[in-house]
Amino acid sequence: MNGAESRKITLAFGDFKQEFRGDDYLLTFALPNFYFHVTTAYGILRQAGVKIGKLDFLGPYPQP
Repeated sequence: MNGAESRKITLAFGDFKQEFRGDDYLLTFALPNFYFHVTTAYGILRQAGVKIGKLDFLGPYPQP
């Protein structure tokens, strides 16, 4: 993964093409999409009556 931050990444969806540098792709496309889908799935599960809460989403807090 060394040097991946400057690697050129091209996304193509039909006629639409977007180029990113590796670090820009991670911070402006990949991570926001990941978190969008995680929080959407969490909301759908909660709405469907699944008994999950904040700690199921965040994980356990470290104990000193």
